[in-house]
Amino acid sequence: MLFGRHNESATLDGLIAEARAGRSQVLVVRGEAGIGKTALLDQLESRAVGFRIVRSSGAEAEMELAHAGLHQICGPFLDRLHRLPDPQRIALSKAFGLVGGEAPDRFLVGLAVLDLLADRAEERPLICLVDDAQWLDRASAQTLAFVARRLMAERVVLVLAMREPGDDRDFRGLPELTVTGLGEVEAGRLLDSVVKRPMDARVRDRIIAETRGNPLALLELPRAWTAAELADGFERPDPLVSRIEQSFVRRLSALPEDTRRLLVAAAAEPLGDATLLWRAAALLGLGPNAGDAAEAAGLIQLGSRIRFRHPLVRAAAYRRASTEIRQAAHRALAEATDADVDPDRRAWHRAHASPVPDEQIAAALELSAARAQSRGGLLAAAALLERAASLTPDSDRRADRELAAAWRKRGGGALDAALALLAAVEAGPADELRTAEAKHLRGRIAFDQRRATEAVPVLVDAARQLEPLDRELAQEAYLDALGAAVLSSTTDDAAGAVAAAARAAATIRPEPRVTDLVLDALATRFIDGHAAAVPSLTRALDSVRNIDHRGEDVSRLLWLGSDLFTGYLASELWDFEAGRCLAQAQVQRARDAGALVQLQFAVNALAVVELLAGRLTDAAVLIDEDRMVSDITGNRPVGYAATLLAALRCTGDGASRLIAAVRDEALALGEGRIVNFAGYASAVLNNGLGRHDIAVKAAREVFDRDAVGGYSMMVVSELAEAASRTGDTDLVTAASQRMSARSAATPTDWALGMAARLRAIQGGPDVAASFRESIEHLDRAGLRTEVSRGRLLYGEWLRRTGERTEAREQLRAAHETLLAMGATGFAERARRELVVMGEKTLQRSIETTEELTVQEFHIARFARDGLSNAEIGTRLFVSPRTVEWHLGKVFAKLGISSRRQLRNSVLDFPPDQPPD
Repeated sequence: MLFGRHNESATLDGLIAEARAGRSQVLVVRGEAGIGKTALLDQLESRAVGFRIVRSSGAEAEMELAHAGLHQICGPFLDRLHRLPDPQRIALSKAFGLVGGEAPDRFLVGLAVLDLLADRAEERPLICLVDDAQWLDRASAQTLAFVARRLMAERVVLVLAMREPGDDRDFRGLPELTVTGLGEVEAGRLLDSVVKRPMDARVRDRIIAETRGNPLALLELPRAWTAAELADGFERPDPLVSRIEQSFVRRLSALPEDTRRLLVAAAAEPLGDATLLWRAAALLGLGPNAGDAAEAAGLIQLGSRIRFRHPLVRAAAYRRASTEIRQAAHRALAEATDADVDPDRRAWHRAHASPVPDEQIAAALELSAARAQSRGGLLAAAALLERAASLTPDSDRRADRELAAAWRKRGGGALDAALALLAAVEAGPADELRTAEAKHLRGRIAFDQRRATEAVPVLVDAARQLEPLDRELAQEAYLDALGAAVLSSTTDDAAGAVAAAARAAATIRPEPRVTDLVLDALATRFIDGHAAAVPSLTRALDSVRNIDHRGEDVSRLLWLGSDLFTGYLASELWDFEAGRCLAQAQVQRARDAGALVQLQFAVNALAVVELLAGRLTDAAVLIDEDRMVSDITGNRPVGYAATLLAALRCTGDGASRLIAAVRDEALALGEGRIVNFAGYASAVLNNGLGRHDIAVKAAREVFDRDAVGGYSMMVVSELAEAASRTGDTDLVTAASQRMSARSAATPTDWALGMAARLRAIQGGPDVAASFRESIEHLDRAGLRTEVSRGRLLYGEWLRRTGERTEAREQLRAAHETLLAMGATGFAERARRELVVMGEKTLQRSIETTEELTVQEFHIARFARDGLSNAEIGTRLFVSPRTVEWHLGKVFAKLGISSRRQLRNSVLDFPPDQPPD
């Protein structure tokens, strides 16, 4: 029993009981050093009879090594890797350096860990205990947070203990238990159990007050302090944690010299690898009994794994040692580490062993950084490059490595940390090229932080500085500046000025690079107009589609397939298939590289494509991924695709509020492109709800701006539809003329289909033929949403002209497909038209799925479509066992007993979004 921990113990016992019943549990235990977190983990382990236990501990020194903490959790189960689906097995093997290849998809790594733990828990429940989680390397922390949010029915308990406060953004929102100091009575009992000699009551009360009920302080400080110091009542100026650590220093000082040196080596090797430790001990000249005195003192356990009594013992052992002794320990550990099996850890130990800057070691760390990046550890690569920089003798080379580290921090989503490192670069030796590159990176970070208006002048300045130094980098900076101008501007003025500067600086090459082609296309579009730019836009789009990311520096070229180009180049050419392919490729590249900021933009671009294709549920999964990455990085969600999803689902006031919030935030940030998208989404929403006067106003604002890349062309159909219902024929004509001009320049199925629709809405000699032509073109283009909306418009027109039989055919088709995909407002419009014509048995809501949760719905839908539990788990980032558990609840709620019966029970839109 632990003194004064009845409630905390009951909470932990509840975790065990829930896991025995088949429900996974997650808990973050917070508290200051010495408050008893480790003791609670020990108690949980001792009470979990019949459970398999795996423990790990974060180590401050190991925060630079990607997946180091995760390896402690998964290491005992790696013999089960072959049981995972191939994509997961390969991803986790790459993450742990077991196989080579491109960087693994970090979400596949997370799913692999989830499935590995779930597989192990099939035999008996599993408890994973992570102490000092605040010191996990970032890749491990992000993966464990991913797993924690998806545990459900696997019989796995995950408990993470961490100090408070701290940078723990990865674990925010998880269930928490805050451990505080003991009450006076329990603190007194604990103190009395340690101090056996008589003590003045006033001194005793003062000690309890000074330690604030911290159990480790109450246990350790009286053992280390003299009688005089006890009488002084611990009234010291130093913080409590340092006092506790100092008490351990005193106990360590009483140990033999060889024992202390062994403990330093053990503290320097956080994995607790006993074989490696004893190999290093032999190199240090330490005998096999060197650890006996520390074990007898209860400070360490020397078994097959090395465990310190408390993390503060490790800290005291390492910090109290002289620099020379620490360096000797790292040197021995480096020599004992197999350079072929674990070159990164060897390089890391060599770095800590070096008393002076050493270019050879710095170069080895640079190679380790490259390997870490190839395993998807951008932040680990950045940390290793920082360490390499600190060991670099040459000041210019050091600044180059710091700049390289800053680029990788930016790629990993650590934007503030990247800016801090840039400050060090800019304070270093003067170098024109490096200064310009640092400014370029500063501008990109401003863009990533959605401060596009601020980013434009910074990027233009960087491009101008780069022109005489490196014209290729100058082109990249100009392209970034133009992208920022497109995002920030509600007119073309700012982007046009950047385009003119970029064109003036352009380089003519016999074989132009992708950057050259894209920049030329954008400059031509801004300066000479759409029709003149079509040939160059087409060449640029083809070049972006054909990027071989295996042969390119993906971390620097990700932006070439970014949201700007997937959403802009393809839409300017009205090439839906190209936009879809580009968006899919960009999502995969960003995932593979672990580039989380770019991933947020990419999933939004792909979500818009899915929405136009009528796959609203798939779009919703991508939008959730944007939110999930936002939780991981602490950066804002990009979020604009969510507005179109809400508009198509027609969630009424909720959708209006979401669209208004996104628009207001974009206005505040100066993101004119997203302001325009929000206007487009508002027009869609209100056309769906039949509020055409509001739709006209929203669409007109976007139409009048006509900003390049501002979704002004996507809104023309919304404007024409709404204006036709409010009687504004001039607006209908203006929209139709603009669309006709665009389709003449880019005669794709998408453009021709929309132009034909607007001709039909405008009226004329053959409206019916124009509607049919529009539907045929859009169907070939793959735009299911627009095909269904076209049938709705056609059916409405047919009913008004008295063609009731054909009107029923078009309206029924529109109603069925719009309802199935989840575009409920437009589906309701079709239903009302059919009711007017006498239809009486039309579905208006989802009776069969009203009781399902959104998660259950998604799982039921995928099961209905024939996916296995493992395949569903991969799609939704949950374990197969959780899928099975959800399906059991689905069957019970729907009153069915097989997957086959799901075909008649589950539709294509979530249960929380029924038609109005």
